[in-house]
Parts: sequence; C-alpha cells; structure tokens
Amino acid sequence: MATTTIQLTSALKEELTAMKVHSRETYQQVLERVLEDLRELDSKTRKELARAEAEIGRGRSVKHRELGAKLGF
Repeated sequence: MATTTIQLTSALKEELTAMKVHSRETYQQVLERVLEDLRELDSKTRKELARAEAEIGRGRSVKHRELGAKLGF
C-alpha cells in the first residue's frame, strides 16, 4: 500500500482523534469509516428524495402553513 503525508490543522486532528472508536484505531480507519457513512448517507438521501417526490406527485403533501395551523403554531 502506498502511503502519503497530509497536513491537518490541530483542530481537525483533535476532531479525528475524538471520532476514534478505540485508542488504537488509526486515522486511516477513522477516515474510511467517515467516507463509508457519507456514501451510505448519499445513497439513502437519494432514495428518500425520490420517495418524497413521488409522494408529492401523488398529492400526498401538506403545505407548511397548513401543518403549522394543524399543530397550533
């Protein structure tokens, strides 16, 4: 495996350290986990948007004002 060095701010390094599941987890493993989560979220988001668009197309939506009135806002 090829390796490389990247520069991080101290604040970002602290954030990555805080994201470790265990103390021996490498930054590579943390970043791989984060990227996987982003890929999954992106896939889920696309599916949810498609579902929501279909619901709106079928007239199954409520206007913001109507929902606010119904909820007493």
